[in-house]
Amino acid sequence: MNAEETTANVLVGLVAALHVYILVLEMFLWERKPGRGLSGFDADMARATAPLAANQGLYNGFLAAGLVWGLIADDPTGFRAQVFFLGCVVIAGLYGGFTANRRILVAQALPGALALGAVLLSR
Repeated sequence: MNAEETTANVLVGLVAALHVYILVLEMFLWERKPGRGLSGFDADMARATAPLAANQGLYNGFLAAGLVWGLIADDPTGFRAQVFFLGCVVIAGLYGGFTANRRILVAQALPGALALGAVLLSR
């Protein structure tokens, strides 16, 4: 494995870890301080939106699982899985950034785009 592939794998791993973190916040901590800090919701709004947040968290878990699959699968499957799931991360980040909160552009779309670029350049 060359330095470019190692860098790409580290970035993919970090994006996967980020999505596991988001899963935990949205599925298990939404009504507590960390989750409310993420959303900015008061206790009543957090309680009312918890089922929706848990659903979003589950989707973030699927993204993380796909990225981990891409890291452990042999090529060409691993490469293709990384490109697909990073593309999903970037698209979801762009959509969320433009429709929900601009912070999502930096927190999700940018890391996904950097990892995607590294993966594409490493092959």
